[in-house]
Amino acid sequence: MKKHKIVKVKKDSIAQEMDIEAGDHLLKINDQPMDDIFDYQYLSEDDYLEVLIEKPNGEQWLLEIDKDPDEDLGIEFDSGLMDCYRSCHNKCIFCFIDQMPKGMRETLYFKDDDSRLSFLQGNYVTLTNMSDHDLDRIIKYHLSPINISFHTTNPELRCMMLNNRFAGEALKKVDKLYEAGILMNGQIVLCKGINDGLELERSICDLMKYIPCIESVSVVPVGLSRHREGLFELKPFEKEDALKTIDIIEKYQKLAYEKTGFHFIHASDEFYLLADRPLPEAERYDGYLQLENGVGMIRLLNDEFEEALRDLKSYMIKNPGLYNKKRILSMATGRLAAPFIKDMIGKFEKIIPSIKVNVYEIRNDFFGELITVAGLLTGQDIEAQLKGKELGERLLLPQCVLRAAEDVFLDDLHLCDLEKSLQVPIDIVKSSGWDFIEAIIEDDGFRNIRFGREEV
Repeated sequence: MKKHKIVKVKKDSIAQEMDIEAGDHLLKINDQPMDDIFDYQYLSEDDYLEVLIEKPNGEQWLLEIDKDPDEDLGIEFDSGLMDCYRSCHNKCIFCFIDQMPKGMRETLYFKDDDSRLSFLQGNYVTLTNMSDHDLDRIIKYHLSPINISFHTTNPELRCMMLNNRFAGEALKKVDKLYEAGILMNGQIVLCKGINDGLELERSICDLMKYIPCIESVSVVPVGLSRHREGLFELKPFEKEDALKTIDIIEKYQKLAYEKTGFHFIHASDEFYLLADRPLPEAERYDGYLQLENGVGMIRLLNDEFEEALRDLKSYMIKNPGLYNKKRILSMATGRLAAPFIKDMIGKFEKIIPSIKVNVYEIRNDFFGELITVAGLLTGQDIEAQLKGKELGERLLLPQCVLRAAEDVFLDDLHLCDLEKSLQVPIDIVKSSGWDFIEAIIEDDGFRNIRFGREEV
């Protein structure tokens, strides 16, 4: 029987009233042991509970609790899952973690393939690490959406790409999820000459059979760092490859839309930029279900920026002369987004010419020039390439360059150390067009418009 250590008891909670304390262990609820957070949440929903607690001295308390069905007990555990994270047993030919240099922090080398994290955090899973017990619990608790890394629906090819002889068989789990009505999203990491072309068409056709339970599938190009010694030989996509890939995807988008009313299959922004094709209009992203995979991020940012810019024009009419003082700021981003950011800044400066924003495109020397997204920039590359540049009174950086909820870059350089090195204050900007403009002008009056506290 698993013991789940309690690390925090919320003030004025049921747990506090029952004298449950940090350091206690939760053993059972209604005589049922728990594997993880899903068992706990399911069992604790009842309005009457018998909770078995073990104190640090080994004494066990059986507590009878009457509560509202949706009332939380108010306890937190030493792990968000109440269990160990499950690591990936595959050896995918395209795995980015295998392409990272040595000497980085240990957590960056952990490969998760945990279906529970798919539901909790949006992680993608290959299904090869999902047991029948896991599958049954997903269906029992109706956990959705589940995000799945398909890569291909060709069983033999999938075994080769994942270096796992069970990878093809694992696809049968999708049938059970589909039959149970579990919502899913998918991704395909596209590798040139391997799962593209006709194989991509086969995968799309196979996955369309699971509509509407599979809501969307993204197609993203394989990320190739410069640290690939001894790994499977993969080639980068060229413009012609990107054009062919987009043609395939847009063909099936039209078919899916005609049959279902949504577009289903989506190419990442990288493919459109590589192909030098205009980004799809907002309606084609079906509510941006695949933003975390880089699908529609630039379209959404641009559309939000245009909306905020219109409000800024109206705000300037009501407040003439508000920004007469000349100011210089700077912003750094990855090569992928830089052309769009520069275009946005050009539009902004036409409205407020007194504020100049220098946009610096950061080359990824750490992982290699083929890596162009801002989320994989390191502090040391930003530092080296901005030294001696005109940075003005503040430097703006996109939020994705930092670890979640921390002021640390991928290479463990701290934000405060970068500020000291570049001798400029740094502001972190959230990934929305409104946040972009607000970060530049720093005006509470304009910020209030966004939240409806003032009419334009």
